[in-house]
Amino acid sequence: MIKKLKISLLALCTVLVSSCELDLLDNPNAVTTNNTDINYLLNQIQVSFPGHFNQFSGADMGLIRMINQGAAFYDNAVTPGGLDGTWNTAYANILNDVKTLIPLAEKSELFVHAGVARTIRAAVLANLVDHFGDVPYSEALNAANFNPKVESGTTIYAAAIKDLDDAAANFTARSKGGLSSDLYYGGDADRWLRAANTLKLKLLLNRRLIDAAGSTAGINALIAGGKLISNNAQNFVFRFGTNLTNPDTRHPRYQGQYLPAGGGDYQSNAYMGIMYDKADPRIRMYFYRQTIRNSTDVNQLRCITNSKPNHYSVSDYFCVPTPVGYWGRDHLSNEGIPPDGLLRTAWGLYPAGGSYDNDAGRGVTLGAGAGGAGIHPILMQSFVDFMLAESALTLKTTGSPKALLESAIRKSMADVRATALGTSEASKITAFEADKKIVWADEVDKYVAARLADYDKATTDADRLNIIANEYWFALYGNGIEAYNMYRRTGMPRNMQPALDPNPGAFVKSFFYPTAFIARNSNAKQKANVTTPVFWDNGSAGTLK
Repeated sequence: MIKKLKISLLALCTVLVSSCELDLLDNPNAVTTNNTDINYLLNQIQVSFPGHFNQFSGADMGLIRMINQGAAFYDNAVTPGGLDGTWNTAYANILNDVKTLIPLAEKSELFVHAGVARTIRAAVLANLVDHFGDVPYSEALNAANFNPKVESGTTIYAAAIKDLDDAAANFTARSKGGLSSDLYYGGDADRWLRAANTLKLKLLLNRRLIDAAGSTAGINALIAGGKLISNNAQNFVFRFGTNLTNPDTRHPRYQGQYLPAGGGDYQSNAYMGIMYDKADPRIRMYFYRQTIRNSTDVNQLRCITNSKPNHYSVSDYFCVPTPVGYWGRDHLSNEGIPPDGLLRTAWGLYPAGGSYDNDAGRGVTLGAGAGGAGIHPILMQSFVDFMLAESALTLKTTGSPKALLESAIRKSMADVRATALGTSEASKITAFEADKKIVWADEVDKYVAARLADYDKATTDADRLNIIANEYWFALYGNGIEAYNMYRRTGMPRNMQPALDPNPGAFVKSFFYPTAFIARNSNAKQKANVTTPVFWDNGSAGTLK
C-alpha cells in the first residue's frame, strides 16, 4: 500500500502540479513509509483545508466587493497562473490524502476519522466545481492516468452529496476510537455531523435553480432532522494563534497587514460605506481605521481630485465613503501603491484577529490587537438561517423567511461579539463602550428593527430576497466563497458598486483553469473566457456587474 501511495503522489506531481519535485517524497512533513499513520493523515487534511479555504475566499472577496480587487478588468482578476497553488492544495494534498485515509479508517473501524475526511473532501469538491466548473475527479487520483479528463459538475456534486451522506452515517456509527487531534471540534462527532449536514444544505441551495423539487425535499429533510449548525459552539471555524515564527500560526490577513510599514489588503469603499450609513454595530470589529480623518493629500489618496465616474449612480459610493477615515478602494481599482500603508483601513478584530477600532487612529504594528488570533468563518450558525431564509422565500421550504432573517442577523451579531470578547482586545472593547455609553444589545436591537422594517416595506419576493442577500453579505465578512455563490445564485445584493472602468468585461461566472492543469494535461482545454457558468447557474440571476 505504501509503494502504491508513493507512486500516486508522483503521478499527481506530474499531472497536476507545475513545481513539484521528486524530493517531495523525502519531505519530513509529507506522507512516507515512516509516517503513513491514520492520525497523521487526518491531521494533514485538517491543516491543509484552511489554506484551501483562504485561497478561494480571498479571490472571491475581491469579486464580491468585500475587499478591493486590484485588477481593472474581470479577465485579469483570476489569472490561470495565479491559481496553481489552489489546484495543488486541493488535488495533491487534500484529495489524495483523503483517498488514502478512508480505506484505512474503515478497515480499522475508525468511523469518525472517515467521516471527517469525507466532510472535508465534499467541501473541497464543491469549491472546485463552484469555481472552475467541470474538473477532474475519479481519474485525477489514478496513478496510471497522466491525462485525467474532466467530469461534469453535476456528477461531482452528486459525489460530494454522497460523501456527506456517508459521513453522516460514519458519525453515528460505533467507532473503535476517537480522534487523537481535531483542530475544529475537539473530537465531537455530533458537531461534525452538523457541519456535514450544513454543507449539504449549501449544496442543495446552490442546486435550487436547476432542481427546485429535489432541493426542496432535501432541505426540508435536513430541517426535520434537526442536525444543522444552530449555536456558537457548533460553528465550523478554523482558529488561528499568535505565534510569529516556527510556525507562523497567525491569521493570513493579519500576517499581510500588521507589519512595521503596514500594507496589505485595501478594503472595499462600498462595503464599509454601507455598513457605516446603516450604523452596523459590527463595523468597529470588522475594520480598524489607522486614521480617523480623511486625507486631503492627493499623494496619499489620488481619487480625491477626481469626479465620480459618469456610469456611477448618485447612490454609488466613490473614493471616500465616510467622513471619518474609512480608507479603502473602489471596485476594480488597480492604481499604484501610494505611501498609505499606515493609513488605509486595516482588517480588524473579526475575523482576522487584528485591532478593535476605538477611535485611536494609530497605525498598525507587529503584534498589535489580538495578534492574529482570528478565525476562518467556514460555516456559521447565522449562515444556516440566511440560507434557510432564502430557501423558505424561493422554494417555500419550512420556516418563515422574516423570522429566519431576524434570527440570522442576531446570530451573526452574537458570533462577532463572542469572537471579539474571546480575544485579548476584550478589555479595550468594554472600556470604549463604557466611555461612549454604548450598549451593544441596544445597538443590535435598533439595527434588527430597521432591517425588519425594510423587509415589511418590500412589496415583492425579489425585494425581500434582496434584503436577505444584503444582510447575508455583511454576515459573510471573511468568507468570500459563500458570498460569491450567493451573488451568482441570486444576482443580489443589487447595490453592488460598479467597476471604475465603464467597460471592465463580463463578471466572472467561473475561473480560468490553472496553468498547471492546462500545460501538463493533453486532455485539458482552457476556457475562452470567464463567462462560462457552473452547472447550477442557469442564468436566472440576470446580468451581474
